[in-house]
Amino acid sequence: MAENDNPRLIVPPNPLKSKVGIGGPGAVTPEALERAESVIADLGDDYLKWVEADLEKLQTAMANLKAAQGNNSGEVAEIFQIAHDIKGQGGSFDYQLMTEIGVIEVHVDALRLVIAEKMKGDGGKAGDSLYKGLEMVVAKVSG
Repeated sequence: MAENDNPRLIVPPNPLKSKVGIGGPGAVTPEALERAESVIADLGDDYLKWVEADLEKLQTAMANLKAAQGNNSGEVAEIFQIAHDIKGQGGSFDYQLMTEIGVIEVHVDALRLVIAEKMKGDGGKAGDSLYKGLEMVVAKVSG
């Protein structure tokens, strides 16, 4: 079995090389790429502080969502933005699990669907399907 064929094995990508061209006119030089990767590596300790702050913000935003009455689109948008940032930065700083666990986006989308479809109570059959779908996503990601 090849390394990438194992669904439980997470091979961290080289994020900069996958986003920029090397060689040719207007492309990034290997030296510039190495310097950029070095800067990102040096920010690793700062990332831990940033993500801790983001997790605190996320926890507060979740509490605000639970307490919200009426239109809660602002709270949902805030949760989405914070989770999106956490998910996006994780892989850049070699915390790939932060990206993988970022399935909270799926939950946020589900919350939006509940409101858009006005699924009161348990949501009936649609609510049951939505909940089972979320369980399947969590089970898949958690292995």
